[in-house]
Amino acid sequence: MTAQDELRLLPWAGPDGKPCYLSTDDQGGYVSRLADHIEAFQLGMASQLLEHSRRVLDDETEDPEELNLLAAQLTSALRDVLRVATSRGRRPVVPGRP
Repeated sequence: MTAQDELRLLPWAGPDGKPCYLSTDDQGGYVSRLADHIEAFQLGMASQLLEHSRRVLDDETEDPEELNLLAAQLTSALRDVLRVATSRGRRPVVPGRP
């Protein structure tokens, strides 16, 4: 069995919000590629949300509903980005791979 620090943390949660891991030596396998694409999408969405939040905050909007929605979206994006960072921190660096 593979040690947990050798497993890849996937960018989605399983049942009950528990983390999902991948155990494989195949960096180009279907699930690895899918995870790479989802991570890239999550990072792109976080970047776009950051730009949106700057516009909302620069607008000095006092609308509590809009600010509450923004806080919820930023919380979700931060969770995704931290999962990506944790996953990438555990993986060995492979030249030419994000």
